[in-house]
Amino acid sequence: MTDRHKNTIVWAIITCLLWSTAYPFIKIGLQYSPPLHFAGSRFIISGLMILPFTLRPRQYIKMIRDNMGLTLWVTLLQTLINYILFYIGMNYVPGAIGAIIVGSQPFVTAIVSRIIIRDERFTRAKVLTIILGLAGIVLVSAGRQGFHFSGPMELMGIVMIFIANISTATSNVLISKKGKNMNPLVLSSFSLLTGGIIIFSLSFFFEDVPSGPHFPVRYWLVLVWLAFMSAFTFSRWYVLLKRPEVRVSELNLWKFIIPVFGAVLSWVIVKGEHPDWITITGMIIIALSLIYFFGITGRRERKAEEVPAGPMAK
Repeated sequence: MTDRHKNTIVWAIITCLLWSTAYPFIKIGLQYSPPLHFAGSRFIISGLMILPFTLRPRQYIKMIRDNMGLTLWVTLLQTLINYILFYIGMNYVPGAIGAIIVGSQPFVTAIVSRIIIRDERFTRAKVLTIILGLAGIVLVSAGRQGFHFSGPMELMGIVMIFIANISTATSNVLISKKGKNMNPLVLSSFSLLTGGIIIFSLSFFFEDVPSGPHFPVRYWLVLVWLAFMSAFTFSRWYVLLKRPEVRVSELNLWKFIIPVFGAVLSWVIVKGEHPDWITITGMIIIALSLIYFFGITGRRERKAEEVPAGPMAK
């Protein structure tokens, strides 16, 4: 394994660790603000945080103009469709089921990238890793919260979150395939800021927005952390997706560790949550699946027995 591959793995783990902090803090923020208003505020601040680290205004505008198609698609898929459906869907779905649907993103990304990108393949190692990862997520989610199905609205929420997964997977594939000439900081700042403004504006039409900024300090601390987390993670993830040696489906396998970090974080900061054998078993399965895939056996299998790419990869 080269130093560059090791660097990619380290940054993928750090990024997923930061992403895992989103869920408990989003729940806190939603106690004071409706979903779209909260999400819009978060992404506006995120986009503004990145701006000073991008390009000079003329260069920034030129890069957006030269890559307008990619920029608009990422804004639509990654920020608007993904997060609008995610925030609304999570209101109808119990946490355990929502975590499983969100955790299936590596599986969805593998299918989408297999269809669109020529070099993305299914191997036994990748399929086995996905199956084990999904099994681990089911155990982690069941151990923490259990499963409860409450009817049609919950089914609608599941569909929304699954479509959000497809949307973000497609965005990842487009960045990897067409974003080689795009500055990742420019892409993340524009998509987050523009998407945030649109979501924030929609909240005034569809939600009962609180009048006046009368929020406690706790709300502002959560909002600033989530904004920083989004600014850092999306920018870093876009950098990783642009690397020529990185395959989208393989990079997204690291997202299986997000619920693991999320469970550990909940044990530390959430009163009443504690480790149990079902959750720990799920964590062990996820860890073993990633060790298998990114270890010697997985690397050997990834190079062998590959099947032809899908028709859209041409």
